[in-house]
Amino acid sequence: MARDAEDIESGLQGRRLSASKLAFGGVAALAAVAYANHHLARQAEHDNPPAGRFLRIGDVRLHYMEQGSGPPLVLLHGNGSMIQDFQTSGLLDLAATRHRVIVFDRPGYGHSNRPRSTIWSDQAQADLIATALARLQIGPAIIAGHSWGCSVAVALAQRHPGLVKGLVLASGYYYPTARLDVALMSGPALPVIGDVARYTASPLLARLLWPALLKKLFGPRRVPAKFSGFPKGLAVRPSQIRASAEESGLMIPDAASACSDYSSLKIPVAIIAGADDRLIDPQSQSARLHRDIGQSSLHLIPGAGHMIHQTDTKAVMSAIDHVQSAVVDGGLE
Repeated sequence: MARDAEDIESGLQGRRLSASKLAFGGVAALAAVAYANHHLARQAEHDNPPAGRFLRIGDVRLHYMEQGSGPPLVLLHGNGSMIQDFQTSGLLDLAATRHRVIVFDRPGYGHSNRPRSTIWSDQAQADLIATALARLQIGPAIIAGHSWGCSVAVALAQRHPGLVKGLVLASGYYYPTARLDVALMSGPALPVIGDVARYTASPLLARLLWPALLKKLFGPRRVPAKFSGFPKGLAVRPSQIRASAEESGLMIPDAASACSDYSSLKIPVAIIAGADDRLIDPQSQSARLHRDIGQSSLHLIPGAGHMIHQTDTKAVMSAIDHVQSAVVDGGLE
């Protein structure tokens, strides 16, 4: 009996030792992956230094660029993106031939930080951009947003109407719908578990899924060669993954909060979307918004997907020109 008890105790100790070794190995592996992701993020920042200037607004260090001269035009990028999206598309250069263009890295993207003390809803970001424009003595301006940037643009017009003389809304999401993909994408924004994921597995998964993501974003069009200049390394950093996950989680409630007040917009609005957008349905979103805003124009681009500023840059520029003409003709210049 004593021998049996000793054998049992010895077996338990062996299993506890094996479990401890396994746990230690798992922690060591996570630490190694986290270190590798941290190194890759720092390398991406080194390879893609800030090209613009910074504004300090509260706890936010906001990165922005200016280009061109003429009537002011503000560009607001989408979820997961940054200033380089407008640069590689050619829209920044094209618009700067007849506008003073100001383009921001929204909080958490590119070279702008994203303090965790604030819930960065579309309204919070609109207030931040309003402060930045006032600091730069810009306004009223045409505000052009892409995707999640449209939500910020609309919130800016609703909350700070004196700063906005017209809107250009490209591939936006305006009305709440049931979306499982949004719930899944918001995981890295969760406390603790999400933090562990975004420093370990999430950047690796983002790199692996990058081709599939681009296919969905650009489809049915091909990814244009010019997009190769977009810094993927910055987009898959843990910090930017958190920003993207948070905005995925905010997308539906922000739309629910804003949609009842769209009809109050009394400025020129151009709504543009790819007719074959695989990410956001243009009929239930853009076309519906057009019906709710009486003085808006709707531009659905046949055969185009979500990234219309990349694949149909001239069409987006035409929408900007359309709003500028409406501002001038309406005596709002």
